[in-house]
Amino acid sequence: MVKTLLSFGHGFSAQALAGPLLAEGWQVIGTTRSAEKARAIRDTGAGAVIWPGPDTPPLDGVSHLLISAGPDEDGDPVLRSLGGEIARRADQFEWVGYLSTTGVYGNHDGGWVDETTPLTPTTRRGKWRKAAEEAWQAVPGLPVHIFRLAGIYGPGRGPFQKLRNGSARRVIKPGQVFSRIHVEDIAQVLQASIARPDPGAVYNLCDDDPAPPQDVIGYAAELLGVPVPPEVPFDEAEMSPMARSFYSDSKRVRNDRIKNELGVVLRYPTYRAALQAMLAAEEALSRSQSS
Repeated sequence: MVKTLLSFGHGFSAQALAGPLLAEGWQVIGTTRSAEKARAIRDTGAGAVIWPGPDTPPLDGVSHLLISAGPDEDGDPVLRSLGGEIARRADQFEWVGYLSTTGVYGNHDGGWVDETTPLTPTTRRGKWRKAAEEAWQAVPGLPVHIFRLAGIYGPGRGPFQKLRNGSARRVIKPGQVFSRIHVEDIAQVLQASIARPDPGAVYNLCDDDPAPPQDVIGYAAELLGVPVPPEVPFDEAEMSPMARSFYSDSKRVRNDRIKNELGVVLRYPTYRAALQAMLAAEEALSRSQSS
């Protein structure tokens, strides 16, 4: 029987998972908010549903659920709309994955956190994510797995684009440190969990190299051979409220559980290795297109 993944909020991370699953013969259906994005999803070989909107996400025949859609002040949008039906069908699903954020841990002044660390979110979005995690975990009989993602980057989403268009800045906040995760490593962790379900499990998704954000920009500039952007003190930086909120938390995130329980070997254990590979891929693509 063909396995079917229904992906709510079929964005960057979900699409990275969809590619390998489609190659294995899965059926993948993703929800999105616009007709343009729906066409782009269909171009990858997946099905697409415009939701919220004119379509209703199909649950018949679905074996796996992935929830990437973000919560708001009114709670999780999937549970708000389809929670009752999903609960009635709980026995139908082999695996349910909820993509959360390491923001649920709050601020630890650069200290280490793991999956057993109490959740003390400081930002509004972190509090919404904590509530959404708890809401999904409370659905009786549903095989929910929680994945707490660090800062996501990958092809088309990283420092190279900002350096090339002149928008990159090295914002300095003393003691600030972030953890990160390459989108391909997100996909392989999700695949490993699907292959080895453990309902109720919680996993941190991050690499082995938490670092200050200015170090990442500086290294990317060195790889490109462009000037390293000047330092801008955090208190003087012009930033959107959302961007500024990311700097309210500083922590290092442990990832031992994905290695020990799922057997994951990170493809990109450091941002340096990832940036080198991303630039090499861009250059290879450019050469192939010009030849």
